[in-house]
Amino acid sequence: MDKKDTRYQTYIKILREELVPAMGCTEPIALAYAAAKAREVLGQLPERVVIEASGSIIKNVKSVIVPNTGRLKGMEAAAAVGIIAGESEKELEVISSVSDEERSRLQRYLEEVEITVKHIDLGRVFDIILTVFAGEQSAKVRITDYHTNIVLIEKNGVTVFEKEPAGSSGDPEERTDRGLLNMEDIWDFAMSVDIADVSELLDRQIRFNSLIADEGLFGDYGANIGSVRLSAYGYDIKNRAGAKAAAGSDARMGGCELPVIINSGSGNQGITCSVPVIEYAMELHSGKEKLYRALVLSNLVSIHEKTGIGTLSAYCGAVSAGAGAGAGISYLLGGGYQAAIHTVVNALAIVSGIVCDGAKPSCAAKIAASVDAAIMGYYMYVNGQEFKGGDGIVMKGIENTIRSIGRLGRDGMKGTNEEIIRLMIGE
Repeated sequence: MDKKDTRYQTYIKILREELVPAMGCTEPIALAYAAAKAREVLGQLPERVVIEASGSIIKNVKSVIVPNTGRLKGMEAAAAVGIIAGESEKELEVISSVSDEERSRLQRYLEEVEITVKHIDLGRVFDIILTVFAGEQSAKVRITDYHTNIVLIEKNGVTVFEKEPAGSSGDPEERTDRGLLNMEDIWDFAMSVDIADVSELLDRQIRFNSLIADEGLFGDYGANIGSVRLSAYGYDIKNRAGAKAAAGSDARMGGCELPVIINSGSGNQGITCSVPVIEYAMELHSGKEKLYRALVLSNLVSIHEKTGIGTLSAYCGAVSAGAGAGAGISYLLGGGYQAAIHTVVNALAIVSGIVCDGAKPSCAAKIAASVDAAIMGYYMYVNGQEFKGGDGIVMKGIENTIRSIGRLGRDGMKGTNEEIIRLMIGE
């Protein structure tokens, strides 16, 4: 693909927009970001806080440990740490620097200040409205559609900033159009991209996501899925790829304070589509350039799949990221375009029934299962086997299958998502 091609420049922009650092699960971090911005607008420490959030936000914040809080969980902790220690200019690293003194203040603040959480449904899957009060003063911040997309700021009931939320696609106009993504062009781009255009982004992804995976293996986080898998099933590459990705999630869901490079707005998805590919490249001695191309492929395939599903869904994002990793692994193992697309289809056919019931320790096990499915999908192809169009949700052609998965996750699982939310919040 020529550098002057619109698709080339678009794909570079998409990677730059997507592969950004975040500390902790991105939904509580978005809440902390909103809280830090609201406190900044208020100009003083709030005496009362009201959090209004869509069900999918509540689902993804309820059970996960918020980093730098002393292992606190939940909506109140995420908002409070943003208020006490958040630096809004850091966006998804808003609470990356919290001192011991601020942690002590956080505990007192949670004990002394009324923080109310309300479930709202304003027609947006991703929706946070955070209002803070001090005496007669108030400030409000609203984030919709994705984690840093502030669409409203008010002070004392007066609008100081406002923009229209995105349309029904949930893809804001200021973000690069994902509509140009397709598997054939992604493959062409990954095989021809000038490495200098992506190496800085990918070096950071390799460094950050490998570090948190190692931390998960050698620390004690969540259900320790990564280390359990290794002790139970051994250290061969097919198991190690899934175990190390799971370990990264173990650490991240367990409150680890290391940042990750995200994909499709999710740290778990960023880990899933990178760590298994990195492990295979190390095992195979693939060299840096081949690893870069495999990561470009994996990241863009994951983004392409997730675009049709949307930011938050009852469809587990590890499934699409695992299939993306499968495409990258198939390339490292010597496969061409046909191997990559069959790996993706086979993986999606195997594990598309995994539901997202919020961020918590079991995410690590879902990641491991998704990576396993991707590896199985590749070996199916190598052995002349495939799931064919008409087999359930598999359609004829890779793009039709990805579209069907998008419909399943976006439209078909709306009712499932609502029921999961009701179960989790006791409605």
